[in-house]
Amino acid sequence: MTLSKKLSNLIASSIILGSFFMFSQSAQGMKLSLNLLGTHETGIFDEGSAEIPAYDPLSGRVFVVNGFANELTVLDINNPRNPIALSPISLTGGGVNSVAVKNGVVAVAEQATIKTDPGMVSFYNTDGLFLNSVMVGALPDMLDFTPDGSKILVANEGEPNDDYTIDPEGSVSIIDISGGIGSLSQSNVITAGFQAFNNSRQQLIDAGVRIFGPDADNLTDPDAIATVARDLEPEYIAISEDSTTAWVALQENNALGVLDINSGTFTNIIPLGFKDYSLDGNSLDASNEDGTINLQTYDNLFGMYQPDAIATYTVNGQTYIVTANEGDSRDYDGFSEEARVADVVLDPDAFPNATELQQDSVLGRLNITTTLGDIDNDGDFDELYSYGARSFSIWDDEGNLVFDSGNQFEVLLAQLLPEYFNASNDNNTFDNRSDDKGPEPEAVTIGRIGDQIYAFIGLERIGGIMIYNITDPENPSFVNYTNNRNFTEDVMTSAAGDLGPEGVVFINPEDSPTNSPLLVVANEISGTTSVYGISKVPEPNAILGLMTVGLMGSFRLLKHRKKSN
Repeated sequence: MTLSKKLSNLIASSIILGSFFMFSQSAQGMKLSLNLLGTHETGIFDEGSAEIPAYDPLSGRVFVVNGFANELTVLDINNPRNPIALSPISLTGGGVNSVAVKNGVVAVAEQATIKTDPGMVSFYNTDGLFLNSVMVGALPDMLDFTPDGSKILVANEGEPNDDYTIDPEGSVSIIDISGGIGSLSQSNVITAGFQAFNNSRQQLIDAGVRIFGPDADNLTDPDAIATVARDLEPEYIAISEDSTTAWVALQENNALGVLDINSGTFTNIIPLGFKDYSLDGNSLDASNEDGTINLQTYDNLFGMYQPDAIATYTVNGQTYIVTANEGDSRDYDGFSEEARVADVVLDPDAFPNATELQQDSVLGRLNITTTLGDIDNDGDFDELYSYGARSFSIWDDEGNLVFDSGNQFEVLLAQLLPEYFNASNDNNTFDNRSDDKGPEPEAVTIGRIGDQIYAFIGLERIGGIMIYNITDPENPSFVNYTNNRNFTEDVMTSAAGDLGPEGVVFINPEDSPTNSPLLVVANEISGTTSVYGISKVPEPNAILGLMTVGLMGSFRLLKHRKKSN
């Protein structure tokens, strides 16, 4: 096939894709476009030098977690086309994991030098002056202010050490700052754990909550399982608009914890269930060695949602939780759940075509957990469970699934970036991540523009931001996709653009230095923080916009080939 023929086919497929999503989107409002305004570069590749951003509207500054330097990068974005790096805020803990800003106060989550020890939250003003600090649980991984500004919630993940001989309890610390940061003391901190659920371990397992880590106090017994309080690992927090309830992502456990903020207690643990990859709308590419884009369905194959970032919004008085279904495994020297399909024994009744399925070009390379799937305990696998769901989902406040994007991310990327489908964030290899978690939705934030509500989802591996209109939680629609990445350039150079979006922040028009909405994206692999303007796109141009994104990779590839020749 000639290159011109390939481009003609790509144009046709882009028009078809654009028409499909435009049709479903047009009923909910005008399309949006992300327009790159400015970027700050740390110049540090693949070291986590730009991870989580937080924005302060009073100063017009963005504070970005720089894990490499153990500091906060401080950017003045009053002119978002020219972000200016100010003096960083140097930190004293064992490692910085998260930052949040409200009312001129910068709160920072810092783990201890030994990650299984209690961590701390430190407070600064927006000029970088230290104000106070308090102790929290082990491995504080994320924190946020309640909407009313009276409290800060901290997700203490409580990961084990590498030998699994120490496994601290996961928890959420609630810091009451209503009396002011200056007078803050340890008495203002309540840490909510899961001890009350220890006696309900089997009921939770039967309901679908993954409680499967070994008992750190009894490693010689392979059947000894950790307590509920030790096994649950809070990853992320989303808070209700009225500041009374928080939903806590328990990523490895494939569950949500429900926290009553006022009483400081968890009231429920909700299993998220599993994604059925036998359904047509849930097809996936499961191999990085099949040499092609190959979205297929498979019987008895499931995905664990396992969200990383989560966010909440309210429609008609009902709270909904939006999840970026990244997926994560436990893989330590002392315990690992990981295996590939080729390396396990498949039940001949459940998988009569096991020999074919276990080929590397089919399912053989797919990473799965060994902790689920042997339904009858006879030593072989009747079902297979992979990590993440390659999607974003919307749940109601009781944990019922309202919407899941199914296979839309991979279908869309197959159309728009066919030469780089499922590439990773540290190389440009085609199909590289298909055997793992695909595009790996990592980050999510929600923004209201006019009377419409949008979700902005960051794809950690291939990169870029998916935008969906979620005004109607039961009928979200694709809006646009933007990826500030040049796949023809060496990933270790600035010419490659943004790699590995880890955190995203939506800036409301009333808080924006431009009086228009902005999106800030921190990229941990490239070490870049980019600021985008968000503008409305007239409907007739939307298809052309999609075509431009889809053709960008091919035109760059053509240019690259011409240079090579």
